[in-house]
Amino acid sequence: MREEVTSSPAETERAGELLGRRLRIGDVVLLTGELGAGKTTFVRGVAVGAGSVAPVASPTFQLVRIYPGRVQVAHVDLYRVGDAAELRDLGLDELADEGAVVVEWGERLQFDGAARIDIEHLGGERRLIRTTSDLRH
Repeated sequence: MREEVTSSPAETERAGELLGRRLRIGDVVLLTGELGAGKTTFVRGVAVGAGSVAPVASPTFQLVRIYPGRVQVAHVDLYRVGDAAELRDLGLDELADEGAVVVEWGERLQFDGAARIDIEHLGGERRLIRTTSDLRH
């Protein structure tokens, strides 16, 4: 397990960028953390690290947003997904075949081989980013 404390949104984004630089096709990252913990900020950095210049926004109402780059990043938000059938309909395996997949509210999903990262709001702008399982390369 690895832990890092960030003190600003820019530092949280930078932590995501470092992960994004390591992403490869087929990687799946499950993010957990309460509402407002900084998951989308982290994903903004992941997209930059993967070579995307597209603006990152929360996909809450769209479920999946795609960010092209050195490695395509599929940004998935499971906040509004209610059941396993909806999860199957997202086509996560197909998305992983085309690039990397980063899933907000990842605790709602079981995916073998996925990296797991929890973002905890510590108060103010501080966040604890805890990696409990990392990318497999």
